[in-house]
Amino acid sequence: MTKLLVIMGSGETTPTMIKPHRRIFESLPGDSAVLLDTPYGFQLNADEISARTVAYFAQSVGRLVKVASWRATPPAGLERERPLTALRSANWVFAGPGSPTYALRQWRDTELPSMLTEAEALVFASAAALTLGSHTIPVYEIYKAGLDPYWEPGLNLFEQLTGVPAVVIPHYDNAEGGHHDTRFCYLGEPRLSYLERQLPEGTLIVGVDEHTALICDLEAGTATVVGNGGLTLRRQGESVRHETGAVLPLTLDSPTGTFISAVPVIDEPVHEAASVREVADAWAKRFDECLGAQDVDGCVSSILELEQAITEWTADTNVSDDADHARGILRGMIVRVGALGSGAVPFVSQLVQLREQARERKDFAAADQIRVALANGGVEVRDTPDGPQWTITDLAG
Repeated sequence: MTKLLVIMGSGETTPTMIKPHRRIFESLPGDSAVLLDTPYGFQLNADEISARTVAYFAQSVGRLVKVASWRATPPAGLERERPLTALRSANWVFAGPGSPTYALRQWRDTELPSMLTEAEALVFASAAALTLGSHTIPVYEIYKAGLDPYWEPGLNLFEQLTGVPAVVIPHYDNAEGGHHDTRFCYLGEPRLSYLERQLPEGTLIVGVDEHTALICDLEAGTATVVGNGGLTLRRQGESVRHETGAVLPLTLDSPTGTFISAVPVIDEPVHEAASVREVADAWAKRFDECLGAQDVDGCVSSILELEQAITEWTADTNVSDDADHARGILRGMIVRVGALGSGAVPFVSQLVQLREQARERKDFAAADQIRVALANGGVEVRDTPDGPQWTITDLAG
């Protein structure tokens, strides 16, 4: 039976959620972990998403995660029994990005929903999190295809596990729209207000911000907010917000389905970067400070830290130009070092070593980027049987 129900608003495979993931795993006695690939099963890059997710948990969280493939409802027989067997033996089940309505079509009227409530830890993020409530927002259909707002019937697992009739909304504080309202998982206030009036009386809206997790400990009867943002509990247009670090009582037998605490316990909140763009901008600032102070070690350290951050954020499923932005900053750092000329020897030597390390781990794309950036800065690198050799060329013009 489920002991932990974890809802992540976004960032489920980014450095932001490493600590929460580790915290969850440490609380479990077993080590059988399964990734359910249904929400993104319709995507042509589904294999790539699975591979990146498995690599993230292995490299960043330190846990081996196996894939239970249920991309489309399988027919009776071996094809169906394989994922079901994996789920039966799993004490940790995870599902994340994709389409909530696609996932519901594959899960509804199958053995799978009841099986999910048997895992000791059920961790649902982003699209998968939307399916947990009694009603589900059809995000793509409303935000992308322009259909009039409507509810899709959800799995209602949140109420089954907590006793609280609720709708779960991840990406609650989304701000991608800039000047137009994309809060509440891209609905915006007018659409959410309209949909809220269609809900059964007493239904609670559980809004989880991006790069934030709500950890419901069903045995302890608590709900803990961790990550960068907060939790919003809303009913009939009235909202109560709880910031990261809040520990709320999870009332399992409340007739109104409310678990709002007037005075929650607050742990010390810790802010983690919410994107690789934010990380890159921070290291760029640090690099500028070190360059101005002629701090060679500090400059090289900034470059190395940014390169490592780019690697750590490769599993992020969020579609944006943040990674390109970070790579551009990294190349700019290297070019500026190369442009220093003969005074750049300590910088260049360590950057050439960084390129060698990339080649050794067969990350040839990163190695080529470093070589090209050095060349743009006037440093020519040649690979020889004795190792790489470099010279500073003429930078005239």
